[in-house]
Amino acid sequence: MAFQKLDSVRVVAFDCDGVMFDTSDANRAYYNQILAHFGKPAMTTEQFVYTHMHTVDESLKLLLPEPSLLNAAMSYRKEMTYRPFLQLMKLEPDLIPLLHKLRPAYHTAIATNRSDTMNRVLQTHNLAGLFDLVVTSMDVARPKPHPDQLEKITRCFDIEPQQTLYIGDSELDETAAKTAAVPFVAYKNPSLAADFHIDRLGEVADILNV
Repeated sequence: MAFQKLDSVRVVAFDCDGVMFDTSDANRAYYNQILAHFGKPAMTTEQFVYTHMHTVDESLKLLLPEPSLLNAAMSYRKEMTYRPFLQLMKLEPDLIPLLHKLRPAYHTAIATNRSDTMNRVLQTHNLAGLFDLVVTSMDVARPKPHPDQLEKITRCFDIEPQQTLYIGDSELDETAAKTAAVPFVAYKNPSLAADFHIDRLGEVADILNV
């Protein structure tokens, strides 16, 4: 597929879950372990869809809304090791080749609603040196769908919003990009309003003609 080149883009930013990785199995196992620990049934389909997009704090509030259980779950998750779930994350096959194509001509960044697990994800999958900036939900006042993460990226690189290209797969990503006035690439989700739609990460290289 051929795309019109975006000459002004200087930074390519990625969502994590659903874009860099297929994290369906990992996220399902993670939250179901927490629910099982507190004697609760496994997630429904609707709950799973919510947890795929939102922060861990927001997800636990949905799954365990009773204050005493919620506080206990917050403490329990900090005691859990995330190592077993890291192995369930499936790296998108085009990601590393794409990153090598982009750098050093473009800066690369991550804007994710993950929190304290992101560094371990990058280290486990040998990605730590391939991103110039990582912005998680812990680095901003408001997570996606608010634009804070993308605005932080533009500030850090001292660029205009239109000089960042953001790749996401959810309505939260779409809203964040629109509010931040950042060009948006929808990944494997044709229902989203986006500047570009792709089914493979390698197509980002076509968008930028690299």
